[in-house]
Amino acid sequence: MSEHVIVADLGYGDAGKGTVVDWLCATRPVHAVIRFNGGAQAAHNVVLPDGRHHTFAQFGSGTLRGVPTHLSRFVVVDPLALSAEAAHLVRLGVPDPFGLLTVHRDCLLATPYHIEAGRRRELARGAERHGSCGMGVGETMAYALAHGSLAPRAGDSPATLTRKLGVLREALGVDGPPVADCVAAYRAFAARVRLVDSADDLLRRGPVVFEGAQGVLLDENHGFDPYTTWSTTTFANALELLGGAGAVRLGVLRTYTPRHGPGPLVTEDPTLELPERHNGTGPWQGAFRVGHFDVVAHRYAVEVAGGVDGLALTHLDAPVSRLCHAYEGPAFETGLQPGDGAALTARLLRAKPVYDDAVTDWPAAVADALGAPVWVGSYGPTSADKRILTPALG
Repeated sequence: MSEHVIVADLGYGDAGKGTVVDWLCATRPVHAVIRFNGGAQAAHNVVLPDGRHHTFAQFGSGTLRGVPTHLSRFVVVDPLALSAEAAHLVRLGVPDPFGLLTVHRDCLLATPYHIEAGRRRELARGAERHGSCGMGVGETMAYALAHGSLAPRAGDSPATLTRKLGVLREALGVDGPPVADCVAAYRAFAARVRLVDSADDLLRRGPVVFEGAQGVLLDENHGFDPYTTWSTTTFANALELLGGAGAVRLGVLRTYTPRHGPGPLVTEDPTLELPERHNGTGPWQGAFRVGHFDVVAHRYAVEVAGGVDGLALTHLDAPVSRLCHAYEGPAFETGLQPGDGAALTARLLRAKPVYDDAVTDWPAAVADALGAPVWVGSYGPTSADKRILTPALG
């Protein structure tokens, strides 16, 4: 494939974006992976054929292949978490992870103060928790929206950063490490990476893969309130970075529909016993839940994302065979309509699925249901487990 590729999850996250990006980087001349939303709350699992495993959060999922990462201006950067991730990559044999990294100087910085404030906010919700990942990304975005130029950014000078962190800590009213310690850690980070003003140079060199975080059904504008993320999870950010250049929009799905934490999951089935090596109940996000493939929800995701050119279908080795093609009741006769907000969430929490049983050809069934070809199928965790199913896209 000679074009850029944008990889986005058409569910609630956890569909397998990382393994798809790794496969693209293993089989194509990818010049860089550009992260176009989210932050340290991402958890993209990559397993190499030799057994090495890493959960990518801020580094791109092509790092184990030596592919550079660019954190675009839409990413919330946590330098402390990034350092811990880099240390694990070194242990896996990547000699200089920071040497593979460029960061847009306007990236917002997530701090220990944001993390503490966000966790307090989530705890205060009690039984009505939203399923925060506890990494302070939402709090960072909220603070930036409320305080504008006072929000700390990757390119701030030491003096500016000191002033901003002091104001931030007082405004949020939280404890945490001394401001001077944070400044020292962040300036050490800035000295190890290359801060840049745009991704244009990378885009000129050749094809790049844009790696999204979370899923379209969690999108800040189109997700089901209040169980959403403070991030644009559709293709929109990547398309803005491309500035009109062409790209293949690749949507990723599992053969069943998972969700981490609270919120609507119409097809949830507690009797499904599926192996899940890298996902489980988290102290902040909550339980990892699974349901049967939800055509209604995924069709909505395709619509609000502006369409897709192709699909990547993962977990084709999973023992599942049910597909939900509709929800019961007249309220859902036309499917899910964008813009319904919290009212739609309330209806979804009461919705009941209508199933087709005994799906035997998952790629054909999903392609027919969503109106897009399944380009690649994944039958296991590594790049060697992927197969091109629609050669015309390749």
